Amino acid sequence: MRLEALFSTSICYGAGAPQAGWTLALPITLPLTAIALLYAAGAVRLWRRSARSRPLRMRQALLFGAGWTILAAALVSPLHALGERVFTAHMIEHELLMAVAAPLLVASSPAAAMMWALPARVRRALSAAGHAKMLRAAWAAISRPVAATFLHGVAIWAWHVPALFEAALAQGVLHYAQHASFFGTGLLFWWVLLPRPGREQAHGSAVMHLFFTSLHTGLLGVLLLVSPRLWYPLNAASAELWNLSPLEDQQLAGLVMWVPAGLIYGGAALLLAGLWIRSSGQRSREASHALHAV
Repeated sequence: MRLEALFSTSICYGAGAPQAGWTLALPITLPLTAIALLYAAGAVRLWRRSARSRPLRMRQALLFGAGWTILAAALVSPLHALGERVFTAHMIEHELLMAVAAPLLVASSPAAAMMWALPARVRRALSAAGHAKMLRAAWAAISRPVAATFLHGVAIWAWHVPALFEAALAQGVLHYAQHASFFGTGLLFWWVLLPRPGREQAHGSAVMHLFFTSLHTGLLGVLLLVSPRLWYPLNAASAELWNLSPLEDQQLAGLVMWVPAGLIYGGAALLLAGLWIRSSGQRSREASHALHAV
């Protein structure tokens, strides 16, 4: 099998309609399957080990299942094949990766379950590797809110440079690199910003970075919406499938990036702002009670 065939294998339904194909390329299906099996095996082990934590494990499993399903739908369903021909479908696919699947998977805290799926020897080896100075220093550098927000923003803007975007459409390897960078930086972004126990003091910073991300992604969406020329002619080749002209397809894609995606980032910022205010009020009450007790 040629390399190009490996990266573009699909099954199509309907006469002369490649847009309806399911993408079954091994670089997509193998990681998706491996991740699902690894999580399931580890989750079962953790479920058997402790009855007290089962409600938490159930919530995490539901979040993981939802995130994995959306990730698979974005990469394997006909949406992926259609996204190579209709820009709006391509934009929907990207937003599903970055703004829906990524936060759901991060919120599911899958690392513990996936580690428990591995043999004890492998777990110990990974734990030792994670304590290596170079890896810890690199992770400390990229897992700061400013760094995560910057990397996520660079991935979004860089891949929307017309020459790079259309090169990704033309070459399967670049196309998967595009998706991997969107999804990977999305995972990092949401992991750094979503609340976790002991990180209540970081809510204020997370609110700022989420609002900033909603602003700059919204700006890119508005630029696509109001531009009088096509940015990606190759990706608008079949806009008539949705009864749109190529320019209307680009405008609708810009609207998708501006409004629904902006609402997700902005809504997450508002939610964290509420949590921040509540935790600040709780700390103030606790401090007041402590003073009165003295």
